[in-house]
Amino acid sequence: MKKGLAACLALVMCLSLAACGGDQEEETPAEDPVTVRVAALKGPTAMGMVKLMSDSDAAAESGEETTGNTYDFTLAASADEVSPKLMQGELDIACVPANLASVLYNRTDGGIVTLAVNTLGVLYIVENGNSVQSMADLAGRTIAASGKGSTPEYALRYLLSENGIDPDTGVTIDWKSEHSECVAALASGAATIAMLPQPFVTVAQTQLPDLRVALDLTEEWDALDNGSALLTGVVVARADFVEEHPAAVEEFLTSYAESVEWVNANTAEAAELIGGYDIVDAAVAEKALPYCNIVCITGSEMKDMLSGYLQVLFDAAPASVGQDAETGEGGLPGDDFYYGA
Repeated sequence: MKKGLAACLALVMCLSLAACGGDQEEETPAEDPVTVRVAALKGPTAMGMVKLMSDSDAAAESGEETTGNTYDFTLAASADEVSPKLMQGELDIACVPANLASVLYNRTDGGIVTLAVNTLGVLYIVENGNSVQSMADLAGRTIAASGKGSTPEYALRYLLSENGIDPDTGVTIDWKSEHSECVAALASGAATIAMLPQPFVTVAQTQLPDLRVALDLTEEWDALDNGSALLTGVVVARADFVEEHPAAVEEFLTSYAESVEWVNANTAEAAELIGGYDIVDAAVAEKALPYCNIVCITGSEMKDMLSGYLQVLFDAAPASVGQDAETGEGGLPGDDFYYGA
């Protein structure tokens, strides 16, 4: 009888161990740490990311193992450097002009998702002189500008048109490849009027103390009362990366939002980091940060804001959001474009 009892106990123990082993197999393993390849443009988008960049670099230098994301950051001078790498899968997440996100969505057949609005309006018309007091005063003038094919071009064309100026015949827009070239043109006297974003307005004013902000294009947009807001930049990701690494995307958004909040609350310290990453000079960054409108807006609020802006651009110039001029294919993105909304 004792032998029978021992055998029963042994059987129960085996079954219990087997059951425990089964439970362990059914548990969903945590996602392994992911190295997220992120690109930002040298301007407000990169400025808002510097705390995340700094924390990431510090963690890498310490050599400590991490259970969360690691990051590989790229800073670019223009969106032209970022778009091909994003479409070819060499980047996972990128900060790009707001309308370019829609263009990339169309070019990749829905392969791009917008995670957040990260920069509101930062565009200004600056002048060496006092002749420009309104949009109407730009008629017949030459404006040095950069950002052709992205938010700056379409915002300027829209505002000119809404103020009775044909952007093709009523004004001359001298397109430069980078914002710094516009600053150089102002400094050399080759241009007296330019469209610049922050922090390049501040950069130009450090070289040209008499340079004045003639028009705030965000205010000019708001004055139209068209139900939308002027946006500059968004954070996008490859849709397949979002699908494969949902936890990594959520962690990035949390860390990015914290970075933006810290940058806005700690101007002097943030400016030192910005200078250290050679985004812009630290002294310039400290002066410019309060005017850079750096944000991290996600979810339904992001969708409402961005969809309204894209609708205005689409109504004015369908190609600006990615519609093919010849076939009519493409256009405003679908709901799958707006992450978390």
